[in-house]
Amino acid sequence: MNKLEKLFNPSSVVVIGASEETGKIGNIISKNLLELGYSGKVYFVNPKHEKLFNQDCYKKLSEIEDGVDLAIVAVPAKFVNEVIQDGANKIKNYVIISAGFSEIGEDGLKQEKELNKLAKSNQLNILGPNCLGFINPEMKLNASFGSGMTKEGNISFVSQSGALISALMDISIKESIGFSQIVSVGNKMDVDEVSMLEFLANDEKTKVIGMYLEGIKNGPDFISVVKKVSKIKPVVILKSGKTKKAQKAIFSHTGALAGSDEIMDAVFEKCGVIRAGDLEDFFGLLKLISNSKSDPDEKVVVLTNAGGVGVLTTDAFQNKEIKLGEISDEVKSELKSFLPAESSVENPIDLLGDTFEDRYQKTLEILEKQDKIKTIIAVLTPQNQTPVLKIAQALVQFKDKSQKNIVAVFVGGEKIDEALRILHENKVTVFSSPERAVNALNQYYFWKQKNDQGIVAEKIEINEERKEKALEIIKKAKEENREALLFNEASQIFNLYQIPCCKSWMINSGEDPVGDFNFPVVAKIDSDKVLHKSDQEALILNLKNEEDLNEATEKLSKNFPGEKIIIQEMIEKGAEIILGIKKDPIFGPVIIFGLGGIYTEVFQMIDLLILPSSREEISKRLMQSKIKFFFQGERGQKSYNLDEMTDILVRLQNLALEISEIKELDVNPLFIYNDGKSVLAVDIKIIF
Repeated sequence: MNKLEKLFNPSSVVVIGASEETGKIGNIISKNLLELGYSGKVYFVNPKHEKLFNQDCYKKLSEIEDGVDLAIVAVPAKFVNEVIQDGANKIKNYVIISAGFSEIGEDGLKQEKELNKLAKSNQLNILGPNCLGFINPEMKLNASFGSGMTKEGNISFVSQSGALISALMDISIKESIGFSQIVSVGNKMDVDEVSMLEFLANDEKTKVIGMYLEGIKNGPDFISVVKKVSKIKPVVILKSGKTKKAQKAIFSHTGALAGSDEIMDAVFEKCGVIRAGDLEDFFGLLKLISNSKSDPDEKVVVLTNAGGVGVLTTDAFQNKEIKLGEISDEVKSELKSFLPAESSVENPIDLLGDTFEDRYQKTLEILEKQDKIKTIIAVLTPQNQTPVLKIAQALVQFKDKSQKNIVAVFVGGEKIDEALRILHENKVTVFSSPERAVNALNQYYFWKQKNDQGIVAEKIEINEERKEKALEIIKKAKEENREALLFNEASQIFNLYQIPCCKSWMINSGEDPVGDFNFPVVAKIDSDKVLHKSDQEALILNLKNEEDLNEATEKLSKNFPGEKIIIQEMIEKGAEIILGIKKDPIFGPVIIFGLGGIYTEVFQMIDLLILPSSREEISKRLMQSKIKFFFQGERGQKSYNLDEMTDILVRLQNLALEISEIKELDVNPLFIYNDGKSVLAVDIKIIF
């Protein structure tokens, strides 16, 4: 995004609302520009002053004859649009610090929409409004009302929270973290997370992109862009709002099972985004990736001076992709030549509690020969005789001369403070616990593995003829003031998409059943008011003859007056799968699939499929899902047909992408078989 180059790397800046009055935001921004080392030209605008900071002050932007790359607006919200209008012909890049827009309600939203219209008509780039600003450490440019300047580095941090930027800057001073860009996006009226991803993907100074997001502005655009960017460099996102569950839908399982945070998880996984669990995890990942010398690898070696912490480190590898690597016999022999007999030369390598720095040094020198292992975790607890500072210096020396990634886990308090300072200053990543270290390494390795897969989503072709036929069925139901399709209508749509449904007949409440029934059969209520049919006794099984059927339909008519009744053949029961579509307000239609039947919401063994996905991607997703055991032939059972299930999900994806009117869809159960029989959808609910 070259259009943002002048915004974030300006050769000249003007402050609108500049002031010499201490405490004013315009004063803080002006002094940041003048006192922290920025070498570009700085202008000031304030109609109340002829001069500010011993230089000319302009009444308004249009008075400045020189070309200016960036304008920082720090005036009350009611004046902002007027200011932008005045400068729009000359200046194309703005940072609007001012608050009082969409975040305050309808009046602010109205003004923000007018501002957005102004930006589009004049081809302006606007960061904010309601933002802290940004910092470019390489240029010594603090275009914000945050204090101070951070070290120059290779981390770009983009945040919806200005307060979090202030906190991170404070942490960065203590831990010697360096940045290429620090950006507060505020209300994201124009420059949003997608714009920043596109810009930072091409920023040579940025090795890793960290983002704190409270929401995503445009889901499909985000997916498209972040998939591409994460193949170039790691994207680490801390997304707030985990505990806010989507409101349980009245009519379907799908709404209850696919909450907003689960969808966000699936999006990040699909796109190769590394999701941080909390702030400490976030900072740890950014430091790890920033300091790494080589790509993350599967095999790790651990060395420790404490057996207990070594065991905890071993436990942390459980259910992770990364593993404790095998140490060669040759290396073991070398280790035994100088380590005490009580030491363990397996992995973890136990150097014992009486170790000095020499054991760490020699062990690291020998591990350098282990070509297949690229990552070493050095664990330390400050025991009475432990020379903590010297061991930290030994780790720094190894890091400086080796291409392996060295990660430290120092567990302690005051006794390790000085060592932590040395490690931070020399860019050795330190974690406070082995669990944190292993988790961060595993997440970094996940990013590398995702990029190595190379799956490209296929373009989905819309079948207009099929789409029109399906929409006609929904249109007719809408005309009858219904919000859901009846089973026979839903099965017509499924037939259009070649998803097999079991044979059925429908009667009205109180009618006698008529049809060429092949007993035994099932009778059940077809209503958008009845979700759990078994719980509400809206389902009667194993009706062996006409007499049983008549009794059953009479009972259902009495208990559910006015509702439709479906009669279906009692088909041979297969493994029960649930399929669903949920229309997410951010990302559009999302498919759920998993273990179906009456215990669906009890076990919640479901996975999500973010669209669009290629056939290869869908097949791989099935084999990584919670129901993968169906396709692996577990415990001597014949495996179910993976290709057939993949086909069903491909067809359901076509349905989801073609029929945007569908809000939610449930198939529960879909019977699948491992004896050659075709899959069958038994119960379908389509809500629009």
